[in-house]
Amino acid sequence: MKIRQKIETANRLRKEKGWRGISEKLNSLKRQRREERNYQKWVLKNKLNENDRLLIRAKIGELVRQPLISIILPVYNVEEKWLRTCIESVIKQLYEDWEFCIADDCSPGSHIKKVLDEYSKKDSRVKVIFRAENGHISAASNSALELASGEFCILLDHDDELSEDALFYVAKELNDFPETQMIYSDEDMIDEKGKRYKPKFKPDFSRDLMYSLNLVTHLSAYKTNVLRKIKGFRIGAEGSQDYDLALRVIEQIPEKNIRHIPRILYHWRAIQGSVALSGDEKPYAHERAREAIRAHLERSGKQAKVVETEWNFHRVRYDLPEVLPTVGLIIYSENNLEQNLLAETDYRNLETICISQSNAEKLNSAAMECDAEILFFVDANLKPLTKDWLKEMVGFAIQKEIGAVGAKILNQKELISHSGLIVGTDEVVSAAHSGFVREAEGNMFRLHLTNNVSAISIACLCVRKSLFEEVGGFDFENLPNRFFDADFCLKLREKDYRIVFTPYAEIQKIDDKERLDFEQKPTAAEKEYFVKSWREIVECDPFYNPNLSKKDAGFSIEI
Repeated sequence: MKIRQKIETANRLRKEKGWRGISEKLNSLKRQRREERNYQKWVLKNKLNENDRLLIRAKIGELVRQPLISIILPVYNVEEKWLRTCIESVIKQLYEDWEFCIADDCSPGSHIKKVLDEYSKKDSRVKVIFRAENGHISAASNSALELASGEFCILLDHDDELSEDALFYVAKELNDFPETQMIYSDEDMIDEKGKRYKPKFKPDFSRDLMYSLNLVTHLSAYKTNVLRKIKGFRIGAEGSQDYDLALRVIEQIPEKNIRHIPRILYHWRAIQGSVALSGDEKPYAHERAREAIRAHLERSGKQAKVVETEWNFHRVRYDLPEVLPTVGLIIYSENNLEQNLLAETDYRNLETICISQSNAEKLNSAAMECDAEILFFVDANLKPLTKDWLKEMVGFAIQKEIGAVGAKILNQKELISHSGLIVGTDEVVSAAHSGFVREAEGNMFRLHLTNNVSAISIACLCVRKSLFEEVGGFDFENLPNRFFDADFCLKLREKDYRIVFTPYAEIQKIDDKERLDFEQKPTAAEKEYFVKSWREIVECDPFYNPNLSKKDAGFSIEI
């Protein structure tokens, strides 16, 4: 950033927030730079050496199932050096049961045919088709797909690279989970000098995050017969053809058959003209992505609008029925602050119950008294920042596949207090992104996008009463004061209901001296019971990532 821009930014922040705004910006930049340094350390620490390669080759020999994997590569007029680098990343794979299916989309540059012919003559696994006319990326990808005879297909772009262990980990996943039909991995970017940066350490499959951005991107792998069933890439989806493809695939397969490999297996090249460099490089792609999401939701029987949000990402707004469902607002407060909540809402079909404490037993009793369709538990020490906060959350809560819904909670200084709960930290359960500034992106922009988490806090929790009763409410016997909210959400997830965090319902603490429920300390007995009950999630929260530190829920890289 140039000096003039820095001064302009500082002046704007000072006008908006005073000197606190500048301090927050500096702290945010400090966090960002620390993570950039940590990633360079992570890259060095995780770089394959010869012993690693020998170990992987030994493991390959032990695989019971060694599937043929087809790599799908559409090519169009890319620079020779990037094309060679891309092809070499496949040739150098430690796992050797692959075929490389390449379709040239009638490139005008003579170097393309020369390079492709050279590699196809050197290695019989390289299969090439030269299209007679330019049909753009969907058509070219379909031409490459026609060459595929492998059990699975991996998508590759003509200027990107696979890590040399990428196909091994895909094959290993297929051995460990034989029912797998779709795979995606973590990824990073790579510049023209080979420097890797901006890692995407992703959560396991998060449907609502998938509707906000293309969670899958790279590396992505699909069972070939599923790709053939949906007739491959859709003509007209160019620019977001991979996103459209993934959305059509997930309509065909059970969610349990979608696997995430939490390893960086793909390096996305950032050069001029690439979306990796800037989302503005292909502006038409963003609206095509929204068209793909709209079509997917329509095919899935959902009535919703898909609109543009920050940074060209997407927001799904589910339609509310003409007659709004009744909402039981269960407000707990010792200081009679509930008027702050009631004043800041345009939702009128409300029933209100006020209680003095937020322990599990009292909340259960209040829920039993309530006749509303939707239960909405909320701390009275919170003030909504938008009038439609209830409508936003109810829109998700009435979807039959969704369990509990939570909001973005800010403290008085507009720092993040809560954006969902992460399970398995040093504190057992921690608030995600706690302490981040309001404007921060968060992990994969999740502070600004609807996404899924394992649990949300009782400080602001919305759920259908029928589901509350289905899982038996809160466990007041074993978890009377803490963790009963996380336990409740995990019980919903056991029954395949999604837990949703929406940043479009923002609420703020009125008094920072008053602690919200997720800020209270648990007893040793509560910790022990929760860990014993949910050991698998404690060991690896599916909406976090094993490459991230478990010290807290700050999404810092573990080095």
